[in-house]
Amino acid sequence: MIAVLFASVAVLWGLSWFAIHLQVSGHVPPVVAVFWRFAVSTIVLMGGLVVTRRLRRAPPGVWPWIALMGACLFSVNFIAVYGSEAILPSGFVSVIFSMVTVFNALNQWIFFRIRPTPRTLIGALAAVAGVGLMAAGQGSLAGAGGSVGAGIVLALCGTLLFSLGNIISRRLAASALDLPNITVRGMAAGAALLGVVSLARGYSLMPPLTLPWLGGLAYLGIPGSVVAFLAYLELIRRLGADRAAYTTVISPVIALFVSSVMEGAQWHLLTLLGVGAILLGNIIVFARLPQRRAGVAARTTTPA
Repeated sequence: MIAVLFASVAVLWGLSWFAIHLQVSGHVPPVVAVFWRFAVSTIVLMGGLVVTRRLRRAPPGVWPWIALMGACLFSVNFIAVYGSEAILPSGFVSVIFSMVTVFNALNQWIFFRIRPTPRTLIGALAAVAGVGLMAAGQGSLAGAGGSVGAGIVLALCGTLLFSLGNIISRRLAASALDLPNITVRGMAAGAALLGVVSLARGYSLMPPLTLPWLGGLAYLGIPGSVVAFLAYLELIRRLGADRAAYTTVISPVIALFVSSVMEGAQWHLLTLLGVGAILLGNIIVFARLPQRRAGVAARTTTPA
């Protein structure tokens, strides 16, 4: 089951980067584009819960955490990511976003006192080296001028906020609400925040009625958000934020392939080496190591 969840998130999010590219190319402010993404997601998921009679009342005490998760996971973080994609190629932004593995390991250490294991650190370093090689293989971004730095900063800010949202979702997993009810309320809170910000800034909420923009919205709103986020948050519940975030290291491989086909991005030797380094990082983190002695395993599971 974990393998299915992992592959689903990696593929769905790998394809979502190009869908974001379609959204930002529609000359719509990022805040409005993200509003529509999570408005659609909220309606679809809420409707599903109502029809299946699985919608549950949220205890008052969890609402502040839900609102905070909505800000970090379903709104402000994506404003930064969409803004970055208006500057940088989608594959390049996906590479930067894979740094969430590092942020998650550090945030779990800070907030939960969970020290990253040596295997996690080594795997993360291999993955970071891999995405660095992939970024180098993307080719020169010269010509974008000083805006490249702004795009990188926006992508890193969005990644940090996404990581904080992961940590908050882990706390909410201990509440009485199940995962779909937590997710739909977080999406609703994020969409509401985005709607208020859009209107306060004088933006029209009318979406562009073009096939590419609406197609990107349909993908992002349902498989790219509802399905992928439910699967991702379930991975966090089962594996922890640091290991679940490895999906965001695999998805750039898919995003770069799509970029090469749809945006004219070129594959280079460094890109292929980066793919190998990322796969190596996954093997280091996820491979089951055999116990050399049964006695060692027994001692590690016996209470002191």
